[in-house]
Amino acid sequence: MQRHALRAFTAFTLIAASLLATSDAFAYRGNPYQYQPQPDESDLDNHGHYVNRDGNVVHSPARTRSGAVPAGATAQCRDGSYSFSQHHSGTCSRHGGVAAWQ
Repeated sequence: MQRHALRAFTAFTLIAASLLATSDAFAYRGNPYQYQPQPDESDLDNHGHYVNRDGNVVHSPARTRSGAVPAGATAQCRDGSYSFSQHHSGTCSRHGGVAAWQ
């Protein structure tokens, strides 16, 4: 009986340890070394932000007052605004789609 209990305890301990050690081993993590320059807020007509699927706070699409391409822009939308999206999927979706990637 003791041998069976010891074997069950050992199996339980190994399973528990493996679950704890790999609980977030397969979780997606964005590149912590990826830097995206922030736009000059004073030149933008919109100051909204959203949280993307990676959990990053991203500036919402906006037009510039100067007409220059803002720092960190990744695409220009068909309505003339600039997107700061970090993924192609959904970029400029409420702004007529992507006119050009930056």
